[in-house]
Amino acid sequence: MNTILHHGDEARGRYWREVFAREMPGVDFLCHPDGGDWSQVRFLVAWTLTPEVIAALPALEVIFSIGAGVDQLDLSIVPPHVRVVRMIEPGITTTMAQYIVMATLALHRDLPFYVAEQRHGRWSPRDVRLCSERTVGFLGLGELARASIKALGPLGFRLTGWSRSTKAIAGVETYAGQEGLSGFLASTDILVCLLPLTDATRGILCRDLFERLPRGAAIVNAARGGHLVDGDLTAALDEGLLSAAFLDVASTEPLAEGHPFYSNPRIFLTPHISGVTRPETAVHALITNLRCVLANDPVAGEVDRARGY
Repeated sequence: MNTILHHGDEARGRYWREVFAREMPGVDFLCHPDGGDWSQVRFLVAWTLTPEVIAALPALEVIFSIGAGVDQLDLSIVPPHVRVVRMIEPGITTTMAQYIVMATLALHRDLPFYVAEQRHGRWSPRDVRLCSERTVGFLGLGELARASIKALGPLGFRLTGWSRSTKAIAGVETYAGQEGLSGFLASTDILVCLLPLTDATRGILCRDLFERLPRGAAIVNAARGGHLVDGDLTAALDEGLLSAAFLDVASTEPLAEGHPFYSNPRIFLTPHISGVTRPETAVHALITNLRCVLANDPVAGEVDRARGY
């Protein structure tokens, strides 16, 4: 019998075990920390990893990430032959797209400014710009970015995107590689970061990048906290390089008590809730991918471990 181990939220594991019993009865679904013979586990579904868990799985072949990224998995402790698959499921893409629309409209219509004015008891109208007069640029053009672009499209924003390699998306002006980054940034009023976190992208949201945006631009980071250099953001806001920021992630989560982001009126914080794996839809994405693995068919979301995404 094929065996899969769930390592994570216990309630989700129990629910997924029930679904597997109905839809893939030929798979033995185990839940950590319950007992069972882990020596025969071929597949692991997890959010994070520990050396103890990996050491207990000598037959491991595939790790399925519970999230859309894999940077939270310490792949240095995983044997090189083990395949890694990130989660692609409707719950994540839908909630992320909705979050990006919310954050983009809030920045476009100057919500951080108006909230600050309200708290100071001031009535301070500003000129209103049309969406067609604002450019929203995406750092990263993967599944989540494409879903967000599709949701923003009907609102009329000018849409651009940057990725490491050339990509074509209808209605989007795309840029690629280091040679295309400056041109992309120069025209971006609202910058949305949805990059995977790798050694190459860590700290990309820094002063050098902020200085290449139009003065007074705004940013949205719904990718990973490691993309952002915290002190550079604070300085850029204080100096007027940037006007505002929407942040859903932090380099350390939860954000430490007393962190300056909490009290900065130009920063809107949310606690890593932008794109959420929904158990009732994610389990079916997992089942579909596991069936593909067993049939030796292509798997959605398989990670190139050399690139990290």
